[in-house]
Amino acid sequence: MAQYIDSFPGREITIAGKKHLYFGGTAYMGLQTDDGFKELFVKNIRKYGTNYGASRKSNIRMSIFGKAEQHLAGLVGAEACATLSSGYLAAQFTAQALNIKTHRFFYAPNTHPALYPAPTKSYTTFTALNIAVREHLSSQPNKTPVIFLDSIDFSGCNFPDFIPLQILPLDKLILVVDDSHGIGIVGEDGGGVYRMLSELPIKELLVCASLGKGFGIQAGGVFGSTERISYMTETPFFGGASPPAPAALATLLEAETIFSEKREKLQSNIALFLDALANPQKLSYMKHHPAFSFSDVQLMEYLEQSDIVLTSFPYPDEDSQLMSRIVLSAQHLEKDILRLAELLNEQRA
Repeated sequence: MAQYIDSFPGREITIAGKKHLYFGGTAYMGLQTDDGFKELFVKNIRKYGTNYGASRKSNIRMSIFGKAEQHLAGLVGAEACATLSSGYLAAQFTAQALNIKTHRFFYAPNTHPALYPAPTKSYTTFTALNIAVREHLSSQPNKTPVIFLDSIDFSGCNFPDFIPLQILPLDKLILVVDDSHGIGIVGEDGGGVYRMLSELPIKELLVCASLGKGFGIQAGGVFGSTERISYMTETPFFGGASPPAPAALATLLEAETIFSEKREKLQSNIALFLDALANPQKLSYMKHHPAFSFSDVQLMEYLEQSDIVLTSFPYPDEDSQLMSRIVLSAQHLEKDILRLAELLNEQRA
C-alpha cells in the first residue's frame, strides 16, 4: 500500500501522524537530510542558480561541467566521463549510442529497464546468456555483442566478484554496466566497480550510473575511453539534452570530506548490523553494500507492526515480484540498527 509523505524521509518517517524508523529508499549516505551537505548545496545554488537548461554545445559554456567530469573520471578510474541530468538518461544515452547495425544487444539477468532502448527481456541465467552470445559469434562474427548488466542486482550474482560474468567471451564483446547502486558506496573511495571490471579482459567497458544514490545529487554519468565518450558527446542526443544543475556538480566537487565521513559511517553501520544479527545468512546481501533483501511477506508485516518501514513494492511494474529490502544508511543511529536487529532475531529465532 502506497503511503504519501510531505518531506524527505530520513532515519525516521511520519505516516498518519505516527513516527516510524525508516530502513528503505536509496539515500545510502544520508546526504539529502545532512545539514552540512544541504548548506553546501544552497551556497552553490546562490552562485550557479537552480538550473541550467542550455545545451552543452552552446557558444556559452560553463566550466564546472568539465571540472566535474574530470574529477569523476579520476575517481572511477576511467579515461573520460560525460554527465547528464539523471541516471536514467545516462543509461538511455549509452544504449542508444551503441544501437547500431554492427552491434547485437544482450541483457544479463536482472538488468535494469533503463538500459533497454526498446521493450525487451533479459536472459534468466548467465548460462543461457553465454550460450546465446557464443552462438551469435559463430553465426555473425562481424556483429559485436553488447552485454548489459547491473553491477548491484541485489541477488549477489554480480558484485563483488562477477564470477558468472567471466564465463562469457569478454575479449569479444562490449560490456555496459549500470553502477547506480554502487558508485559512491563501494570501490576505492566510492569509485564503484569500474576499476574492478577493467581488470578483466573485456574488449570495451562502459559504465553508466545515477549520481543521486551515492552522491545525493540529481545527475547521471557515463564512463569509458576518451574515444568512446568523445563520440557520444558529439551526438544530437547529448547536444539536445539539458545537463545536470551546475550547483549539484559544484557540490559534488566540494563535498569530498563529507562523502568520506559518510562512507565510513555507512560501513560501520553495516558491520554493526551484521554483528548483531543471529542469522544474517537468512537475508540476501552483498559484502560492503547496505541493502538486505528477503521475500518473507510475514516478516515485512511484523516489522511494520513494530513501527519499522522498509522498501517493499512490485518492481519495476505491478506485474513484477514483490521486492522487500532493508536499507541501512549513514544517517541511522546505533540504537536504530540494534532495534531492527533485535526484531529480526525475535522473528527468526
